Amino acid sequence: MPRNRKLGRPTAHRNAMLRGMVTLLLENGQIKTTLARAKEVRSMTEKMITLGKKNTLASRRAALAYITKEDVVTKLFSEIAPRYATRQGGYTQIFKLGARRGDAAEMAIVKLLVEEKVEEKKPAAKKAPAKKKAEAAPAEEAAPKKTTTRKKKEEAPAEEAAAPAEEAPATEENA
Repeated sequence: MPRNRKLGRPTAHRNAMLRGMVTLLLENGQIKTTLARAKEVRSMTEKMITLGKKNTLASRRAALAYITKEDVVTKLFSEIAPRYATRQGGYTQIFKLGARRGDAAEMAIVKLLVEEKVEEKKPAAKKAPAKKKAEAAPAEEAAPKKTTTRKKKEEAPAEEAAAPAEEAPATEENA
């Protein structure tokens, strides 16, 4: 839950700053900022993604009221929110970077999670063991074929090595 950090700014300035940072995060996928700001941006970004998952006219208008660019709202509803359709929150990550040089403020990167790759790997892992059992018998039959092919390849270089040895004396006889 957000603690409503004041971030050393008047209310209007703070809200405008957070709106701009949320818009940039949704537009670019990640932003670099101070840790306190990152925690506030994370909270508001997750609320916007939840609005995008509802995909109603009212939720689109609520997102347009907060996000400062219309094309980012379109991207939110068409690309970002469907990516997290099965996920129940936790759409962002915060990575701490350490102290900023100059004022020693704790810096962080806020990133949107990449959900697509995780979903593709999980179903493949479940299906693979079932296929291995079905393919186990044909694999055993195919294994001897592979070994015979390798023997032929091993024999072929031996024959080629013997052939140049025979050819070498033949060239000496001609000379």
